[in-house]
Amino acid sequence: MSLREQLCEYGRRAVELGLVIGTSGNLSVRDGDLVAVTPSGAALDRLTPDMCPIVDVAGHLVEGDLQPSSETPMHLAVYETTAAQAIVHTHSVFGTVVASTMTELPPVHYNALMLGGVVKVAPYATYGTPELAANVRAAMEGKQAVLMANHGGVTIGSTLEQAFEATRLLEWLCEVYVRGLGVGNPTILTDEQLAAVVERSLNPPVFPRRL
Repeated sequence: MSLREQLCEYGRRAVELGLVIGTSGNLSVRDGDLVAVTPSGAALDRLTPDMCPIVDVAGHLVEGDLQPSSETPMHLAVYETTAAQAIVHTHSVFGTVVASTMTELPPVHYNALMLGGVVKVAPYATYGTPELAANVRAAMEGKQAVLMANHGGVTIGSTLEQAFEATRLLEWLCEVYVRGLGVGNPTILTDEQLAAVVERSLNPPVFPRRL
């Protein structure tokens, strides 16, 4: 599957799962110095490969008839400072709720470790601006996910599939936290508890074979 075909596939899945509405959200995938990105103003579930423009890492349009997403500067900023090969940006409901009310998403479940632990909320800035790109880049340091204040979420991965699964996990963690707040005060895992999870994953139990 080509990079552009991947954008179409995961764009469609983002819509099906309710992670975006209308023409919101954008995805990109990198190959060397080139980046395939979803186009500006297009519904993600109606994309065709030829609609997806190609830009270089400096932000110049290399191929395609449509303009790249307005959030392309943010994507390029993240590529510049991380090892990411793919980025997914959505306006999911629970992610946006947390991004609009909190300064961070605390680790209410040990799977938060898969995103780097605490997920930071980058300060608000107008979409598509250098300020937003800088805020996201700073908040992403050492993480696989960021929430953007009053906006949505961004996740990265070594593949588009990995970045998309990180988006699904981020939304699940946000939903758990928001629903937990509706019941009481969610218990936040301590650094020691998270460290024990890491240790457990590095040294899984070995079950003796029955003779």
